[in-house]
Amino acid sequence: MRSVFDAFHSVHPTMATLHAFRAVRPTPAEASRVASVPYDVVSTAEARRLALGNEISFLHVIRPEIDLPEGTDEHDDRVYATGRKNLREFVGSPYTLVEPEPALYAYRLTMEGRSQTGIFGCASVADYDADVILKHELTRPAKEDDRTRHILEQGAHAEPVMLTYRDNVDVDNIVQATTAGAPLYDFVADDGVRHTVWKVGDRDRLVAAFRDVPRLYVADGHHRCKAASRAASEFSARHGVDTSHEVNYFPAVLFPMSHMLIMPYNRIIRELPSGPKAFLRALQDRFSLQETDTSSPASRGTICLYVEGRWYSMKLPAGQSGGVAGSLDVARLGEHILEPVLGISDPRRDSRIDFVGGIRGTGELERLVYEGEAAAAISMHATGIDELIAVSDAGELMPPKSTWFEPKLRSGLLVHAFDGGLLK
Repeated sequence: MRSVFDAFHSVHPTMATLHAFRAVRPTPAEASRVASVPYDVVSTAEARRLALGNEISFLHVIRPEIDLPEGTDEHDDRVYATGRKNLREFVGSPYTLVEPEPALYAYRLTMEGRSQTGIFGCASVADYDADVILKHELTRPAKEDDRTRHILEQGAHAEPVMLTYRDNVDVDNIVQATTAGAPLYDFVADDGVRHTVWKVGDRDRLVAAFRDVPRLYVADGHHRCKAASRAASEFSARHGVDTSHEVNYFPAVLFPMSHMLIMPYNRIIRELPSGPKAFLRALQDRFSLQETDTSSPASRGTICLYVEGRWYSMKLPAGQSGGVAGSLDVARLGEHILEPVLGISDPRRDSRIDFVGGIRGTGELERLVYEGEAAAAISMHATGIDELIAVSDAGELMPPKSTWFEPKLRSGLLVHAFDGGLLK
């Protein structure tokens, strides 16, 4: 009998594309000042603070509203125009250079003594559209619209996405040989994460080896992937370019699965319909709820709740909805607590729920409740990379905000421009 994996992939191509590109990149002396956190992990206020006093921070390109008066809507026409202007100033500045030939790179992230090394190159829009690059989350139209417009206005993909693939010995050997040489960049960012980048000496050999990788999986950057696809379609329709044009490729750092680290993606509840005591009683009536001195669940199938200054632990019943995604803790949370107890049926749109990346720790959950920004907090066990792959291979989708990957890639180190005028 054919498995779900076989049935799903029998209709899809099975060879991933790795594409070299001419990067716009900062000079080594200025790389640490240019490199910034991704656009979607900071608010406008946080981006403004991080870029304060640093006129060459890449946040001026990916969060251009910080150069406009406070209160400017991030979707204002002036924001996109400013982003376009700032990118062109970045490309033409004395602290950046344009690679003379297409290249591939190795990119290592080191956080708290743990390292992961991936390939920085371009993935193919055609692969994304044909499900050679598999997704596990739905995207929100408003975020798609915003990123698509930024890409088209700037004539570039300013930030890479994070993809993963099943480990491949030949690919690993080439990457290891690359990292034995001298790096282009090697610096520690202000959050303590070390970023090291090398140029691959034999790009053609790596491209050839990568042809044995059957498919890729989106780890971080679903909206940027979808926006790249939409931008390619719109740009091609406007300008009549063929599939070989650079707009049909987008930058990605591709990590072997064994290198990936997923942290919990926690939840806060802004308000409890009948108050905290009624909420706790409802949970005690349905589940085995116990007070605990632990703020993080020790295993899958368990969550910790923070209400009125106390932590509670409870086991989640098995999912009843079927499928691989229905067995995830985040799905079981929605099925047994969010919807029946709190009336939250669509976490993507319901303003009563919000999400807190695991890198912020459970102390952040306590702070939000203590300061009245939330009425309750839910500490989750991290979704495993095995679960992400199983959901993707089954052609299913995870509930929103199921995974939080760390460490984050830095933006501005290697920019992929498809507007030919930028590369002259």
